[in-house]
Amino acid sequence: MVDFAKVKADWAARGFSCDLWTDPPGQVWADFVHDVDELVMLDEGELELSFGGRTLRPRPGEEILIPAGAAHTVRNVGAVTNRWFYGYRRR
Repeated sequence: MVDFAKVKADWAARGFSCDLWTDPPGQVWADFVHDVDELVMLDEGELELSFGGRTLRPRPGEEILIPAGAAHTVRNVGAVTNRWFYGYRRR
């Protein structure tokens, strides 16, 4: 597991919020668009992110930046509940 407190402190120093989300197997969040940059980091489980013509399957602790305005989809492609951190660039 990734150290949530460390991630939260790092992201705050870089101007991002940080929260934890959990999804059951098969959960899909399709075609979201935000007007600010978003960071995503997998903590546990399996996650797939699609945006900008790419599909990524990050490993735990790997940080992904989703640029502002990019339509993106997040899927739990694993057999267990996943946990992931997400945050938005503060204005």
